[in-house]
Amino acid sequence: MTPPASTPPVASSPERYVQEKAAASGSSFYYAFLFLPPRRRAAITAFYAFCREVDDVVDEVTDPGVAATKLAWWQQEVGRAFAGSPQHPVTKALLPLAAEFDIEARHLLAVVEGCQMDLTQSRYLDFPALERYCHLVAGVVGEVAARIFGQADPATTAYAHKMGLAFQLTNIIRDVGEDAMRGRIYLPISELQRFDVKAHELLQRQDSERFRALMAFQAERAHALYDEALALLPAVDRRSQKPGLMMASIYRTLLREIERDQFQVLQQRVALTPLRKLWLAWKMQALGRF
Repeated sequence: MTPPASTPPVASSPERYVQEKAAASGSSFYYAFLFLPPRRRAAITAFYAFCREVDDVVDEVTDPGVAATKLAWWQQEVGRAFAGSPQHPVTKALLPLAAEFDIEARHLLAVVEGCQMDLTQSRYLDFPALERYCHLVAGVVGEVAARIFGQADPATTAYAHKMGLAFQLTNIIRDVGEDAMRGRIYLPISELQRFDVKAHELLQRQDSERFRALMAFQAERAHALYDEALALLPAVDRRSQKPGLMMASIYRTLLREIERDQFQVLQQRVALTPLRKLWLAWKMQALGRF
């Protein structure tokens, strides 16, 4: 099987490739990486680039069969990489750092599995079902990030998973309109029914008071998860986990912006400017507060 079409020219080094991949995404995560020491920054950048590569398969490949083939290739690539023979620039950049930061094959395979769910499932019956998906695409990512940032207390893993869930729910709230254009609804069916919001209304991007009430409920849950995550973070790891707290500051500010905008997410994508993200990250780094 040939590598994915996204494989870059040979002239581009793995380190440069992952750096460009991370920077091009414009993600809030990138701004937190800037404050890390070089080795940790290299590891989180490579890991984030891996997540972006796999996620892009789902978002950018229109043929489900082709997307499934590409994700199967990535599963095989994880096996090759941990056996010492990576082929893709992302895994070439990541694997030399994997042992140092306790990154395991199961972590990467979980991310691929989560993206595979997107090819076979576009609805979630209830919140526990959605949580399983979030565990794979966000909780595991949080776990790896915590290790790279310098986790010392095993209890920090629970914080990382809870924070990852809060991040993913914020993404889901932000992306309701974009996901609807792809035929996907991540809001649990049981909760749509509770607020009398029909699936076809979301797919047709129809705003309503019922929809805004549903979204207020989702935002309240996300805020509660941020608070729960912060309460779980052991004091010994508060300094090492500052990059995650930077991301929390950025994501929670985004959530509050969406709330202030009265959940106008069906027709637009609310975003913070790069300068504001950098300011929020710096404020957490320098002052230790949101």
